Amino acid sequence: KMSSEVFSYESLVHAVSGAVGSVTAMTIFFPLDTARLRLQVDENRKAKSTPAILSEIVKEEGLLAPYRGWFPVICSLCCSNFVYFYCFHSLKASWLKGKQSAPSTDLIIGIAAGVVNVLVTTPLWVVNTRLKLQGSKFRNADIRPTEHDAFVQIIRDEGVGALWNGTFPSLLLVLNPAVQFMIYEGLKRQLRRGVPRELSSVEVFIIGAVAKAVATTVTYPLQTIQSILRFGQFNESTAESKLLTSLRTIKCLLVNRARKYGVLGLFKGLEAKLLQTVLTAALMFLLYEKIASCTFRVMGLSNNHYKKR
Repeated sequence: KMSSEVFSYESLVHAVSGAVGSVTAMTIFFPLDTARLRLQVDENRKAKSTPAILSEIVKEEGLLAPYRGWFPVICSLCCSNFVYFYCFHSLKASWLKGKQSAPSTDLIIGIAAGVVNVLVTTPLWVVNTRLKLQGSKFRNADIRPTEHDAFVQIIRDEGVGALWNGTFPSLLLVLNPAVQFMIYEGLKRQLRRGVPRELSSVEVFIIGAVAKAVATTVTYPLQTIQSILRFGQFNESTAESKLLTSLRTIKCLLVNRARKYGVLGLFKGLEAKLLQTVLTAALMFLLYEKIASCTFRVMGLSNNHYKKR
């Protein structure tokens, strides 16, 4: 009983540290995420670089426009990272039972934690995608301006199922954090070389950045499709099963985008995404490690904490 309490408490420390780290990092780099989302969703926008699109947004929509939808994003991110870190570390602790992890184990646990996270938090992300794009000035004439700004309005106008728009690509995208955590944990083990020590800030920042850069580039075309589906501007047929419809929708959106803009069109906004996501992830991992290690040190668990990971 005592060991399960410690294990739960340790998972809670990881979850809170991950949530606080991610919220702080995202707040700092939030305008970059606004630029990335606009590039993904608004296909006719001329500005291609992140500084150009941000200056356009500020000029047309006001100084605070790059921070539009900040609060719901931060709430969603806080919940999302809390769930992910808690699941990842509690599953890892119960699976390994004190033994050292391997990349394949990290990947499987990362995917399992990601699936739980997606099913629990997708409605929050659907709402905040609408909020971030509410009142935006689009270049693409096909985009209907959205006035949805709450769960109730989405449920009333589109049904409860609309809160889980983009769930299928999100489930495929659990590979993103899974690959990220696998690379991060693997590089951490390499740097330690079997010695339980705390990594320096620079080491944590660099391996966090590398892990995120690889994971983001590999899964980016699916992230674009996920943004389009969450925005709710793509009409799906409801005659077939949801799974078949989702698969067909993803294939259709990928093929159409590739035909219209070439294969590189699947990676539109990647520069903005990489800039934002790599810096955010690196800072998030740095803050997460520092908060967790301080908390464990106060609890007198620092050595155990490093041996278990």
